[in-house]
Amino acid sequence: MHRRNILTAATAAIGALFAAAGKTAQAAPVTPDKSKVVYHLSDFDKVDSVLGNIKNHYEGVGGPDKVTIVLVVHGSALKAFHTESASPSTVQRTSEFSKSGLELNACSNSMRSQNVALKDLVPGFVVADRGAVVRIAELQSQGYVYLRP
Repeated sequence: MHRRNILTAATAAIGALFAAAGKTAQAAPVTPDKSKVVYHLSDFDKVDSVLGNIKNHYEGVGGPDKVTIVLVVHGSALKAFHTESASPSTVQRTSEFSKSGLELNACSNSMRSQNVALKDLVPGFVVADRGAVVRIAELQSQGYVYLRP
């Protein structure tokens, strides 16, 4: 056998192996784990946008049962969730998301600086006792994907 024929046969055999491996991998059912995402919100002017992103995220993956989302709020953005001044749209969307499983975290440092208690925020929030950035880091260490729109 000539060297060219050996090289051609070897290349064809390797190609066949890759094709067979590809077909095997494609035939296997895909069962991805439930994804985990943390949204970081600190800018007041981004509240509506981030709530819209969360809505789109739920719809894009097929619903809240397909993803775990945590919203961590601090800084000026927290003011948008004060019960006294929250817009009706923010209250409604936050309530709907919370009922669907969205975990709402309020930074304890921001709460202290804004002189608000948990009861002063729209329903559904829990306190990130050690602060927003610590909570975000904890979630990332647990495999959450970090998003800061």
